[in-house]
Amino acid sequence: MLLRKKEVMAFDRSKFTPVIRRSICTGESTAGFKDLKTGKFLEIMRISGKKDFHEFLKTYGIKEAEVTDEW
Repeated sequence: MLLRKKEVMAFDRSKFTPVIRRSICTGESTAGFKDLKTGKFLEIMRISGKKDFHEFLKTYGIKEAEVTDEW
């Protein structure tokens, strides 16, 4: 089995903030970064449980308290 290394984007904390977008209708959650200047959301990965959420935090060196939720 061949494993692919995930591409990791470094983010500038002065320009982006980590965000979890949650759908009210479907309950789907998506992790990403919001551009502080434009408000544009850059989708990184789908969150289907705590394991995915903690992987997102670990991959980008983010503390849980830094992440905001958007509906």
